[in-house]
Amino acid sequence: MFGFFSSKIENIKQAVSNTAKALVGNISEVVAGEEEFSEFLLDDMEDALISADLGVNYASELIDELRKNKNIKPSQVKEYLKESFISVLKSAGSNSIEYKEGELNIYFIAGVNGAGKTTLIGKLAYLFKQKGKKVLIAAADTFRAAAEEQVNIWSERAGADIVRRDKADPASVVYEAIDKAKKDNYDVILIDTAGRLHNKFNLMEELSKIKNVINKNAPESLRECILVLDANTGQNGLAQAKVFKDSIDLTSVAVTKLDGSAKGAIVLAIAKDFGLPVKLVGVGEKMEDLKEFNPIDFIDAIFD
Repeated sequence: MFGFFSSKIENIKQAVSNTAKALVGNISEVVAGEEEFSEFLLDDMEDALISADLGVNYASELIDELRKNKNIKPSQVKEYLKESFISVLKSAGSNSIEYKEGELNIYFIAGVNGAGKTTLIGKLAYLFKQKGKKVLIAAADTFRAAAEEQVNIWSERAGADIVRRDKADPASVVYEAIDKAKKDNYDVILIDTAGRLHNKFNLMEELSKIKNVINKNAPESLRECILVLDANTGQNGLAQAKVFKDSIDLTSVAVTKLDGSAKGAIVLAIAKDFGLPVKLVGVGEKMEDLKEFNPIDFIDAIFD
């Protein structure tokens, strides 16, 4: 079941307890004692699913199916939801991080400022280093001094090398990183990028330029374009996903701050609306608290 990092989430039930209450607990309360579905009950269920950040489209689809399928009773709703959730997560694709031994592996990390992008890069660098890989970070968020300093600190913690050029063109930093990685036989490049959504056009142009540099200089090495989402953003994460998917060809999602969030259902909404698998989840502050996402464990914990 597990991929490159083979990292199981310990205490996953605790990590997703707030999401479980918001998503499954509230639905259980809505249908408690009901023997048949009425329009009022279905409307209440739909409101509860949307409030749990499942996404309007997916919530409506689930309720429409209950309207049509007269064989499902309120007492069977949890099993119905569980089967649907597992199906949606599986249909989005593999949850394992792509990696090829003996080759350069590039990971393009995108997301809005504040989502935990730079922290995730540091922790991902640490995971690769723990596997004995030679890791290079490309600090391509060059116009925010705090971002560069932060990624520098994380690179030192992880034991990774860094290419950093303050105020330089981000694409040139990525070009330099690729050149260095080829010459010095690195296994991994992690690319940190800007996330200034208030100036969307410029940001997307910048990300497209970086992508073009990769496509021109190391097209066979790009393994993942990962969107980093803060679990607490809930349905706002859908809007963020659309912006970045329109600009770069996203392959997967990493969800940070899943522990303690009541909005973890965003992983289902992203899988349903965009066909993007969640591959990494952050469940704590420590270096090793970045884990590969296991959909079966996640769903079992929510319904336990």
